[in-house]
Amino acid sequence: MATKKSAKTPNVSADELKSYYRDMLLIRRFEEKAGQLYGMGLIGGFCHLYIGQEAVVVGLEATAKEGDSRITTYRDHGHMLACGMDPNGVMAELTGREDGYSKGKGGSMHMFSKEKRFYGGHGIVGANVPLGAGIAFADKYKGNDNVTFTYFGDGAANQGQVYETFNMAALWDLPVIFVIENNQYAMGTSQQRSTSSAEIWERGKAFGIPGEAVDGMDVLAVKAAGEKAVAHCRSGEGPYILEIKTYRYRGHSMSDPAKYRTREEVQKMRDERDPIEQVRKLLLTGDHATEDDLKSIDKEIKKIVNDSAEFAKNSPEPALEELWTDIYATEVPQEA
Repeated sequence: MATKKSAKTPNVSADELKSYYRDMLLIRRFEEKAGQLYGMGLIGGFCHLYIGQEAVVVGLEATAKEGDSRITTYRDHGHMLACGMDPNGVMAELTGREDGYSKGKGGSMHMFSKEKRFYGGHGIVGANVPLGAGIAFADKYKGNDNVTFTYFGDGAANQGQVYETFNMAALWDLPVIFVIENNQYAMGTSQQRSTSSAEIWERGKAFGIPGEAVDGMDVLAVKAAGEKAVAHCRSGEGPYILEIKTYRYRGHSMSDPAKYRTREEVQKMRDERDPIEQVRKLLLTGDHATEDDLKSIDKEIKKIVNDSAEFAKNSPEPALEELWTDIYATEVPQEA
């Protein structure tokens, strides 16, 4: 049976708190820099920023082990950084350069890392969900205890392929965690207007998949729920659903003016629920860090991000011949 909303938070050390703070800050600063480069015309196409949602991936990656996989949609830069992909390679790919993770051919929505078992952002809403189940199927077939984190949003949760995947994952007891990153507005329509059920995770009940809702602005709450989900999957009990209720501060993409909500609403969330600020307060009030310590971390992160931007700018454009590499077919079929 499905479980109710989790209120448990894990015990964490000062070093762990600092690590979460640093990782979330890296995502925040990286995305701010990506937004700047987009405005300068150095990033083309679509660019979906993760600002505000940092606690989701940082909390879940804290529960992952070597061999686990992750796959998501197009709001994916945070996922890449959280699983340890190099900011230089990520920024170079965003700018379409040769030193990017997909050699400049994937851009914001289509980069991968075999080493980190990051199987991409995907541009088609919900299309990554069955792919995530497929990765989990491969792990089960091999007989290991790896888990696949399959991320998608509240908008994608209304796709039919999601429920076909739920059915197969439940039938085959696949070790997949379906992570619904519910930022409340999908592409631009509020959940209240687009989704008939207030608690999306409860849809798993129809397939016998347990799950819970999680406060996605609290990295410790996300970690606690993630530990429970991971233990469930590793023990062979099948899939698990986490509906992580979060909030993005920017529009759906850089081209979205986000007129479907008020500035006051966004500012209230920033002031009262910001995930980075919550950890900052824990560090300071618990005497785990000083203001100078946190300023030093911020300085370090800004240097990493600025260096990644310079690396991207100095990386060459892909050669024309790259159009013909990394493809499945080498010959064009002749017409009959």
